[in-house]
Order: sequence, then C-alpha cells, then structure tokens
Amino acid sequence: MRHILLLEDDATLGQGIRFALESGSVRVELCASLAQARAMLPGVPAFDLLVLDVNLPDGSGLDLLREVRRSSSVPVILLTANDMETDIVMGLESGADDYVTKPFSLAVLRARVNAQLRRGAPVQPDVFSQDGFFFDFAAMEFTKNGAPVELSKTEQKLLRLLTGGRGATLSRGALIDRIWTDGAAYVDENALSVTVKRLRGKLEDDPSKPRYLKTVYGLGYAWVVT
Repeated sequence: MRHILLLEDDATLGQGIRFALESGSVRVELCASLAQARAMLPGVPAFDLLVLDVNLPDGSGLDLLREVRRSSSVPVILLTANDMETDIVMGLESGADDYVTKPFSLAVLRARVNAQLRRGAPVQPDVFSQDGFFFDFAAMEFTKNGAPVELSKTEQKLLRLLTGGRGATLSRGALIDRIWTDGAAYVDENALSVTVKRLRGKLEDDPSKPRYLKTVYGLGYAWVVT
C-alpha cells in the first residue's frame, strides 16, 4: 500500500484529487490546512509522496516543504496557481520534485504522481520461488514444476508486479499505468483482463478457479501467498 499526504484547502478540489488518486494500492490522507498537515508530519516516513498546495489560509506550502526537507527526502509535488517562472524556480529550489500549476488535468496529475511513486518504489527481486513456481525475471526464465513456461513481455511485467507485491491488492488502474508505459494515450482496460486470463491459463492448474492470481472484486488483482 502506498500512502500520499494531500494538502489542499479547496474542499471540492481536494476530494476530486483524492478520488482520482486512490486505488486498492494507494491511500490518500487529505488535509485542509498547514496545521493539519504538520500534525501528520511526525509520521512522514510512512508517506511515499506529499502533494502540497502552496497558497493556504494559514501560510504557504513552501514553508512546509522546507521543513520536510530538513529531515526527509520523500518526493513532493507542489500544486499552485502561481505559474510565473520565478515561482516555479523557487518551488524546485526549495526541494520540490515536481510542480503542477492550476488549473490542471486530473489525468496529468495522476500520471505525475505515478511517476514519483515509481521512482520511490522498492526494487523488486529478480527471482521468485513458490509452490513449484520458479521465475527468473532477469534471465526471462519461467518454470512450473520444472517445466518451462513461455510468457510474453506484457505477461512478464504483470507477473513481476503481482509477485513483487504478493499478498497486496494492486488496482487495475495502477497495473495499467505500470505495464503500459510506452506513452500510449489510451489503453483499453480489456487489455489487462486478457493478459490476466492468458497468465492464468499458463500458470494455474484450473484457470476457472485460480489459486494464485486472484481477482479482488471492485479493487484489482493480487498474487496470493499460500
């Protein structure tokens, strides 16, 4: 589960951003003031990303950013209506990793958030072994009970994401964002369903009753640890 701290004083915008970013693998804590955000900062190691509005009723998000940078390198994205070059430079020089000016597209913000989360994601192991499965992602060698299994590049990406986060549910949106990273403007969600079906057909004893690659209805998919 990835945790995001969102500081936005506009209630409607804040709820919209939280709705756009949250998934089965991402949780967003929404704060409406610097005071509320500061109250959560003792737990900043638990956050994978901070998204901070700059202009707030009780101060500036830049001040909070500078405070955070004294003790943490957690990725930070600034949100602001200040789009002058000097404002952007000041934000980046204060330690921000990215800067998004208002008004903005929620789709663009989500893409930038996902980019920062990928940068801070833990390194996934190259080798996975469980119940007769042996997957060597670096060598692209996959076996089930000693027999080789041929997987496409897309199937390999999906399998690595699921086994790397085994036991956790990954949302459909998060999987699509991380598997199809070739810059395509739109990916039909059916492509993920097809990939899951094919992977089950190659790995599960009974694909109609999967034991490992489970569907978590309403959320996404998970690789089950037995």
